Amino acid sequence: MTELLFLGTGCMQPTKMRNHAGVLLQFKAENILFDCGEGIQRQMRMAGIKPAKVTKLCISHFHGDHVFGIPGLMSSMGADQFAGKLHVYGPKGTKKYLENLWRSFAAKDIIEHDITEVESGVIFENDEFLLEAQPLKHSVPCIGYRFVEKDRRRIRVAAAKKLGLEGPILGKLQQGKDVVVGSRKIKADEVTYLVSGKTVSYVTDTMRCDGVNTLAKDCDVLVLEGTLMDDLKSNAVKTKHLTVKQAALIASENNAKKLIVTHISQRYKTSSQLLEEAQQYFPDSTIAEDFMKITI
Repeated sequence: MTELLFLGTGCMQPTKMRNHAGVLLQFKAENILFDCGEGIQRQMRMAGIKPAKVTKLCISHFHGDHVFGIPGLMSSMGADQFAGKLHVYGPKGTKKYLENLWRSFAAKDIIEHDITEVESGVIFENDEFLLEAQPLKHSVPCIGYRFVEKDRRRIRVAAAKKLGLEGPILGKLQQGKDVVVGSRKIKADEVTYLVSGKTVSYVTDTMRCDGVNTLAKDCDVLVLEGTLMDDLKSNAVKTKHLTVKQAALIASENNAKKLIVTHISQRYKTSSQLLEEAQQYFPDSTIAEDFMKITI
């Protein structure tokens, strides 16, 4: 099961209802944090998530509302005796930016971490999932991310029981391998079935570009910025952001299954107008709210 927890859904200025940017993707033992705006570690505490649970940090870009929470988060992880290594991904310049952050205060308890500067393509892969990155079009180098759960096989319990299969043999069948039991060859397809993996894309602070389309293509959940409504499209163009309408059209044109609009301007006191505009162009749209949780 994959879950998304929205820790911050605002943009440049936080409000009483919206913190700076941060979305946590929880998948088995992995807790992947996309962006870490100011106050994210407190948001995590309020949501009942220990900061030391974070395994990967994916940074979109180095505007303050997306990164000011990093020193506090990593200090708290150290204070909580985080025993592993935090894997950090970000655009070109990430190593230098983080070095400068550590120099800006009397750094204490900064945990062990490695930094990978990414551009495009697969940036991490194991047997269960992979992470992809694509460049976006903003006023500074910016990256969007895509989580791809790999297809997996599940056991047809009744069929396996009928054949008397158990233990390590079931494990091999789940890997798609045929097995021999006695004198009989049993094909994986006889007692297993394929379950398609889920895909989640996180895309923020960008204009329309090829990277956005690549990340949005056929994904199950598209977390996409819609900073302003379309009547302020000229403002969005100046600041290199998307409108809610543009986000909805991107979801529609790229066959996304569900759109969650985030990075909401502080000018909007409620979500009703934003939701109406989004659903006009893409019916399965939701406006993100702080502490909202989505099960995928």
